[in-house]
Amino acid sequence: MALLDLPASPAPRSLAPALAGGAALAALSLACLAVALAWPAGIAAGAALAALAALGLCAYLAAPRRAAGDAEPLQAIAVTDYDGTLEHTTAAFRAAMAARDLAPAPEALARTPEHAAALLALRRQAIAAGRADGVLPGGTSLTIRAERGRLVHIVEAMEAPAEAAPPTLAGAIVEAVPAPVAVVTPQGTITAANEAFRTALGEAATLEAGLTLEEGALARLVGQARAKGSARADAPLASAPDRRVRITAKPFAGDSLIVAVADVTEQSELEAHMAQSQKMQAIGQLAGGIAHDFNNVLTAIIGFSDLLLQNHRPSDPAFRDIMNIKQSAQRAAGLVKQLLAFSRRQTLRPTVLNLNDVVADLSMMLDRLLGEPVRLEIGYGRDLWPVLADLSQIEQVVINLAVNARDAMPGGGTLTIRTRNVPEGTAEPGDDGTPEGDAVLIEIEDVGTGMPQHVLDKIFEPFFTTKAMGEGTGLGLSTVYGIVKQTGGTLAVASQEGAGTTFRVYLPRATVEARPAEAPREAAAAPPTDLTGNATLLLVEDEEAIRTFAARALTAKGYRVLSAGSGLEAADIFAAEGDSIDLLLTDVIMPELDGPTLVKQIRAERPDLKVIFMSGYADGASVDDLGGAQFLPKPFTLKALAEAVKKELTSG
Repeated sequence: MALLDLPASPAPRSLAPALAGGAALAALSLACLAVALAWPAGIAAGAALAALAALGLCAYLAAPRRAAGDAEPLQAIAVTDYDGTLEHTTAAFRAAMAARDLAPAPEALARTPEHAAALLALRRQAIAAGRADGVLPGGTSLTIRAERGRLVHIVEAMEAPAEAAPPTLAGAIVEAVPAPVAVVTPQGTITAANEAFRTALGEAATLEAGLTLEEGALARLVGQARAKGSARADAPLASAPDRRVRITAKPFAGDSLIVAVADVTEQSELEAHMAQSQKMQAIGQLAGGIAHDFNNVLTAIIGFSDLLLQNHRPSDPAFRDIMNIKQSAQRAAGLVKQLLAFSRRQTLRPTVLNLNDVVADLSMMLDRLLGEPVRLEIGYGRDLWPVLADLSQIEQVVINLAVNARDAMPGGGTLTIRTRNVPEGTAEPGDDGTPEGDAVLIEIEDVGTGMPQHVLDKIFEPFFTTKAMGEGTGLGLSTVYGIVKQTGGTLAVASQEGAGTTFRVYLPRATVEARPAEAPREAAAAPPTDLTGNATLLLVEDEEAIRTFAARALTAKGYRVLSAGSGLEAADIFAAEGDSIDLLLTDVIMPELDGPTLVKQIRAERPDLKVIFMSGYADGASVDDLGGAQFLPKPFTLKALAEAVKKELTSG
């Protein structure tokens, strides 16, 4: 019996068809024998026919045959050897397996470890006992028979093929939306999502698996959506932390939420830059707002310290204490000056400069500041264009950057300062926001430790420092930034950890005609030594302590001082004694009538009147805006005040 002819039932097949066929062949043989006997000439042929008939009978009896009228079995049958190697399958088996997306082999029935264990147990039982019947997990009924070294697998019944779940309302909704959308439970489990959402978050089963959410962020999102009808949160992707998405959630059917995500990486970066810019602007406004009052206080402290020092010899015990008070006030004045530079609210003294001359004049000082372990190299650009800037501020920029470079090379190294012309459109790649038109570049490069990106992002923030406590104020680079911006230039930095840092300062090119019409009058080669005088001075200062100190100091030098606490009071005094007044000293910022307005009114009657402006914060004004008058920055010392008055009175 052939393996594939096994019936569904184990009962033996009837031999009647075989016997009938054998009788027919026997009758044929006898007929052939009779012909041979009747016809001698055909004896040989008859013998041959008889033998052929006998062989046919034996072959028929021995060969396995299908039942009469049978085609290939309709059962799902697969035949393997004992090792499981597939030898043959019926069409019914192949069709049943294909309907379930399974390979046409018995091994495909072992879809889980439980299925595999059950199939192996049935095979072992069949090999041992000749037959095994069982049901695999899931409902597949299987009979295995062992016959002539083969295993015949007869599948009696199979579990119904899995059908695609009918689309839900949530699934239909999210698939209709082109944006990345999903429906989630309050616990964040994703119950439906469209292809765009899966592309954005991957195959994550929950929001927390696809996004890096802060602790409690999901609960806040759910609560806000229920309370206000919608909620929003930003989070980086778990698979790509450098990419951020914005989650927008609204209540959906039942307790669920419908969630949309949008990539906001570029928008987040822009918002961060805007927030940083607003923060810097706010700090600048704060610095400018307090600078005037703070410098008034420091001026009074320094001034009264000078008055006390006049009455104490250096050998007096109190002399050192008074000097400490004055020096501390001067240090505080330096911090205010740095804040004003950062906030771009310093009073400018712009002149036309050649940056080669500025660097050359600073080279000796820089050699002393850098020390022996650091070697200074300077590359001067040829035919350098002029720039319009405040000399002291540009010197401060170079010194601050050089000192920072020295600190970045604790073991020594080379500090390189280069200058060159930068025609429009030829700035270094990556240096954004360079001045329009031609510019002049100061480049300061070190070979120090370099800076990581998270430090680079903050180096221009005031009070940010990587130095130890007490070793830096964190105002050095913010001051540099403020000075460069106030001068109309730009500042770029490139750094790599372990490979050094390069700062590039671009200043706009100036023409010789851009020189201020009247540069501020500075002292001669040497300040005057005789600080006494007998002129009449009108002192206008709304800060009583400064007014008192200045009046006492100038009176002690022989001057007649008329004091006014406001611009309006000063105008009244001038109206009464205008002809006798030789010099006007006035604060810049005052209530009701400020200094520049007061000067315009007075000079309408006395165009030749000499003027000194005093201020620690002139609201970013240039000295040119003060009418060409001398400017005395606060806080000032008694000596500086007397020198300024003497110089102005003796000038042409």
